[in-house]
Amino acid sequence: MNTILTAPTDHPLTGPDALDPTGPDGSPAAHEPHAPVLAPDGGLDHLDALEAEAILVIREIAAECRRPVLLFSGGKDSVVMLHLARKAFWPAPIPFPVLHVDTGHNFPEVLDYRDATAQRFGVRLVVASVQDYIDDGRLRERSDGTRNPLQTIPLLDAIEEGGFDGVFGGGRRDEDKARAKERIVSLRDEFGQWDPRNQRPELWSLFNPRHRPGEHVRAFPLSNWTELEVWRYIDREDIELPSLYYAHEREVFQRDGMWLAASAVTAPRAGEEVVTRTVRYRTVGDMSCTGAVESAAASNHEITLEVAASTLTERGATRADDRLSEAAMEDRKKEGYF
Repeated sequence: MNTILTAPTDHPLTGPDALDPTGPDGSPAAHEPHAPVLAPDGGLDHLDALEAEAILVIREIAAECRRPVLLFSGGKDSVVMLHLARKAFWPAPIPFPVLHVDTGHNFPEVLDYRDATAQRFGVRLVVASVQDYIDDGRLRERSDGTRNPLQTIPLLDAIEEGGFDGVFGGGRRDEDKARAKERIVSLRDEFGQWDPRNQRPELWSLFNPRHRPGEHVRAFPLSNWTELEVWRYIDREDIELPSLYYAHEREVFQRDGMWLAASAVTAPRAGEEVVTRTVRYRTVGDMSCTGAVESAAASNHEITLEVAASTLTERGATRADDRLSEAAMEDRKKEGYF
């Protein structure tokens, strides 16, 4: 761990993670969240209905679990989750810490954003480091160089060490078949593993986070959102994201139909030419397996229009780790992955 885990002894709303919602100078740490807008018929519009469901899930887990934590990588889905958590408890502060499993191959822009955002919102940031596990021999580098599959053990250890029993994740059902079959509130056994055959019904939006000692639940507030709905929400709420989500010039090379960033982590092989392209990232993960897409979209609104016209999913188009096998995501989830 790169931070000391001081586990709260009280309920999360009154424990040591319930920090004062002010910045270092005493000013408000963030503006008051936007209120929902009524549709012409007097009901909530589609985005507000999704927002309401996500806030319900966040409040339910915070109330039912003794020590929740939110997985926060600085990627757009985790940023939206953090934004929703602020809305769920406003004007009180977010009553739980955020956790990131750092592969050591993350984009520097995303790590800078992660640290600045945690400080801005006054939340405690817990970091588990894959590099630490490699350095002391608990993990070995993979032959393909990607570290995304290596995140599972540091994640499970961080959950156990922190005593976290309710873990918020940003997974969405439109991303992958394995995520599509998982419930919004998903039980993990004492080994942190997921059994697709042992899932609880969620009729009438009733969620059951009960678990035995040693087990925990994963909660996915964005389960029913699509990539387009995430971007429409980001655009509407004017949410700030890491700069690499927007069009910028970058030295890249093509491999397996994807533009990979030329870096110490992803060096081109013989015959792979490095070129400068205007690109952006649809998803941000380990640099070794996350590709960019050519794009001129430089604002939330322009990206929303671009995503609306796209025929490829973000993970299918830009994540090499999901191409390892047809069941790559499900295999990792069964082992305890996000």
